[in-house]
Amino acid sequence: MIRIDGRRNHELRPVQITAPILEWAEGSCLIEFGKTRVHIAATVEQSVPKWLDKQRSGWITAEYSMLPRSGRSRSPRDRGQNARSLEIQRLVGRSLRAVADLNAMPGITFVLDCDVLQADGGTRTAAVTGGYVALMMALRWAKRQGLIQKIPLKDTVAGISAGIVAGELLVDLCYQEDSTAEVDMNVIMTGKGNLVEVQGTAEKTPFSKEQLIRMIEIARKSIRKLSSFQRQALAAIK
Repeated sequence: MIRIDGRRNHELRPVQITAPILEWAEGSCLIEFGKTRVHIAATVEQSVPKWLDKQRSGWITAEYSMLPRSGRSRSPRDRGQNARSLEIQRLVGRSLRAVADLNAMPGITFVLDCDVLQADGGTRTAAVTGGYVALMMALRWAKRQGLIQKIPLKDTVAGISAGIVAGELLVDLCYQEDSTAEVDMNVIMTGKGNLVEVQGTAEKTPFSKEQLIRMIEIARKSIRKLSSFQRQALAAIK
């Protein structure tokens, strides 16, 4: 199957991670999956949520929003408080915490602000993938400042979409593919291939266990490539 942008079923859109992009943020990047562009800034706060006050632990959290003209028509300014934004920012936070040793960053919160500049499908998985890069930059900064003793990440983490469109198994769906998909799935996975989260929905017809396994496998191969892009972006930072 030749897709609307000329890709084959298993091919990612062009991926680019530019970092850093902000002068004052402790970590920042612009991640692009084809036409999807997400701007991410990481902030280090020397405090934790009140419910963690008595625990020797740190915290990683995220906020997510879409700019009014990030889509094909203007939408009201999203301040991260609608149900979709809340669900996505919780996903980003959970994904990053899954590969972190929170006890190695006591009393410190890392906040990832994820703003969608342009949306063409896959904004949540782009936010997770770019969020890892911005978080790593902020952790390096915190270590240089003596706030933490070591980089407390156990693995990389990234996300990608997969789905079934017109009976074909595809990876990294653009908006047009996503909007007509029979099955839509988001897979969050570590660099070692361990699953963090799988969000799968039959939009039109139920899917089989075999199809589920195939979608996870095509996502795994793509996330291996995304892990390489993350490493390259971080290695290029002086």
